[in-house]
Amino acid sequence: MYLLSTVVASLAVFFFLKWMKKRRYCTDVKRLDGKTVLITGAASGVGKETAVALAARGARVVLACRDADKAEKAVREIKSRSRSLAVVAMELDLASLRSVRRFCESFLRREERLDVLINNAAMPGVLDWTEDGFSMCLGVNHLGHFLLTNLLLGRLKECAPSRVLTLTCSSYKYQKLDLQDLNYNLLPFFTYCRSKLANVYFSHELGRLARGKGVTSFAVHPGLVQSEWTRHYSLAVRAAARVLTWMFSASCEAGAQTVVYCAVSDEAARRGGGYFADCRPAALRPFARDPDVAKKLWEASLRLVQLP
Repeated sequence: MYLLSTVVASLAVFFFLKWMKKRRYCTDVKRLDGKTVLITGAASGVGKETAVALAARGARVVLACRDADKAEKAVREIKSRSRSLAVVAMELDLASLRSVRRFCESFLRREERLDVLINNAAMPGVLDWTEDGFSMCLGVNHLGHFLLTNLLLGRLKECAPSRVLTLTCSSYKYQKLDLQDLNYNLLPFFTYCRSKLANVYFSHELGRLARGKGVTSFAVHPGLVQSEWTRHYSLAVRAAARVLTWMFSASCEAGAQTVVYCAVSDEAARRGGGYFADCRPAALRPFARDPDVAKKLWEASLRLVQLP
């Protein structure tokens, strides 16, 4: 009886974990020949898998990464796996607004097109600060991408129809934004949650402002994936997280499927963007759909990054 109970329990756990990792795959075969895609943080994880998939569809893919050596290694791997030579890397540090401006100037000189911008890079919950004095999560996850998108928005409009994909996380639901304290940096997980909620509001307001101008905005949740976010923590945390991610998280390739879907799907574009998870539209908590908060965050962000 004990043996039978153990077997049944083991099978139950096995199928539960398998269900947790289950993901839909993008079945849209649309190609992107002649299109240019820019992906931040594409040297590893979901960003790299997205780059492989889109390069294989014929797109010219630009990796925007902080670590130049790691980016060049990723370029070689992506070229090999996608069988495409149209993959390049450029240096970008989202924790520095100066770096973002310098990157955009260089990108606009070098690249004639920008059809898909994928704001993929993210900083996990760490209590650190950017060189501009912002909490690391707010600065990298929101403000860096906010400035990047705004500085490249003119090129996106010129290449319309174009798309902006901003990766967020379902953890947005565990916090609300305090517009009087956007630089909150006390509890690491809450700081991360607020930055991911900011991503949702940013995507929503961008979609509203770009409506009718040929730019479609998506907020994309890739799901729990086995990425390298633990590298920012101690060895003990990395070891524990490795076990948990192995148990409950899907591969980065599986996590990239919703990103690829929103980058290529005509059906997704016809919906006018929005929040997507598991290759389909998903529901947001009511507070995350508040257009007034989204507008106020946009206005506050303009001031923080010193845009008119």
